[in-house]
Amino acid sequence: MVVAAGLAGLALAGAALADGQGAADLLKVRVGGDAHQARVVIELDRSASGRLASPAGAGKKVILALPHVEAAGDMAGQGEGLVRAWSVDTVGGSARLKLELTHDAVVKRRFLLPPGDGMTVYRYVLDVDDGAAPKVPVAAAPAAATLQKAVDVAPLTPEAPPWVHAKKVVVVDAGHGGRDSGALGSDSKEKDDTLAAARALRDRLERTGRYTVVMTRDTDAYIPLETRVQIARRANADLFISLHADSMGVVGAATRGASVYTLSDRGADRTAKGVFERSDWFMNVDLPGQDSATKRILLDLTQRQNVNRSSTFAEILLDRLSGVTDLLHRSHRDANLMVLLAPDVPAVLLEMGFITNPEDERAMASSQHRARMADAVADAIDLYFADEARYALR
Repeated sequence: MVVAAGLAGLALAGAALADGQGAADLLKVRVGGDAHQARVVIELDRSASGRLASPAGAGKKVILALPHVEAAGDMAGQGEGLVRAWSVDTVGGSARLKLELTHDAVVKRRFLLPPGDGMTVYRYVLDVDDGAAPKVPVAAAPAAATLQKAVDVAPLTPEAPPWVHAKKVVVVDAGHGGRDSGALGSDSKEKDDTLAAARALRDRLERTGRYTVVMTRDTDAYIPLETRVQIARRANADLFISLHADSMGVVGAATRGASVYTLSDRGADRTAKGVFERSDWFMNVDLPGQDSATKRILLDLTQRQNVNRSSTFAEILLDRLSGVTDLLHRSHRDANLMVLLAPDVPAVLLEMGFITNPEDERAMASSQHRARMADAVADAIDLYFADEARYALR
């Protein structure tokens, strides 16, 4: 099965990362940012794990240990903005990256990006933040859209996974609504099925006590696509899930099954063009760095990491859904869809089934089936964040 093979690949990649098979070479260190935020990118020829060796909490020094990583002699360089300077040395078979900061800050997140999309190296990324950067205002959502208070995620430390410190924020987007009915079945409308499914998923997630759930709409209201993305970014979302029902004409009425979409390369290019080339672009992206070249590098890194995380969640989600509903033969797809464009929020669009297929239509209208779907999606979310925490802490 394609989904099982995808998950097996993820498991093997994780095992290789954990075991640190072979010594990786540290090739390069890049720093970009401003007085409040910085991103440090360590280029490696192989995958590697890392751990923070500096004390937990805010401070003027960050030390990252990279076991089984070799550096060609001591390396050092001038920083930028928040990072005054950086250096790399080797102690006991481990490379150590030291960051000297201009003032107290914390490591907000760290992650490993594999080669891909034209990049031939692995990139270990650290985001450092002093918590004082101004928030970027976005257009207010219509009154019908419910927007809960954003939760600040505490700094990541080696002692505990992120969700020990704060609830994860999950935005659940019920597709269509109001004057936009979406696809039509024999006895139902897509906008009604998606809202019922979104409410079921919200209730299921809130029962765990681990999540703050933000609904882009909780009534039969029309919410513009760009506003849905803004709601997710304003909520500081950790994950965005858009629920939809697929459709085909009479000729394709036999087609049924769920599928999951993530952002395509064309969609990522669309975001980059809008951010840098259009003053009227609906999405303001606050990037560290003063010059456009640095900002483009940071946006590219953020997007690549975001697409990777979205794809990881998509594979986990499809695996869980396979136990409760049929899947399309090619169930993981990519597309240039507006609701997936946020460069800093992992996002998927779930087609729950075909409203033009009698069996799928009946299933989506069933409260029992919605509950099983909500359980599967919630299980996938639990697994995704658990895996994310494990990889981040290595």
